[in-house]
Amino acid sequence: MKKEKKERHFIEQPIFPGGDKAMTAFIYQHLRYPKPAVDSKIQGIVYLEYGIDYQGNVVETRIIQSLGHGCDEEAVRVVKMLKFEMGKYRGIKVIFHKKAKIQFQLPKPQKLSAPPPQGQLPLQMQYNYVPTPPKENQVTEEIAKQSEVYNYMISI
Repeated sequence: MKKEKKERHFIEQPIFPGGDKAMTAFIYQHLRYPKPAVDSKIQGIVYLEYGIDYQGNVVETRIIQSLGHGCDEEAVRVVKMLKFEMGKYRGIKVIFHKKAKIQFQLPKPQKLSAPPPQGQLPLQMQYNYVPTPPKENQVTEEIAKQSEVYNYMISI
């Protein structure tokens, strides 16, 4: 006779739908780098603690380690968008506390390819010509046959 496994916790912890990887993807999908931080070239990590109510909503946040320049406010805004799945809480209204770290990293500048030397720029223009038939009473078979599309490409 096997003993039934007891639940690890009396009250189940809230889980983000899809797990931790989905939560990370959600955060970085909705995160917008604040303009003052971009202008000041600020990057780093914001550490924060947040509370989850019995319905799965984030109700309170607290910055543990600040980065400033609007990054803290943006981290709080994104964390408050999270919605968790709640397990069995047995009628008890508990607030769960979790910690998160959100990294702000400036995008790497893209290298621009050098333009071709002056004088070697190929210039191409393309025109499409579609002849339009005259008014209905003047349409003949000869004009109807000429309603083809002509393409012209000019290279200089």
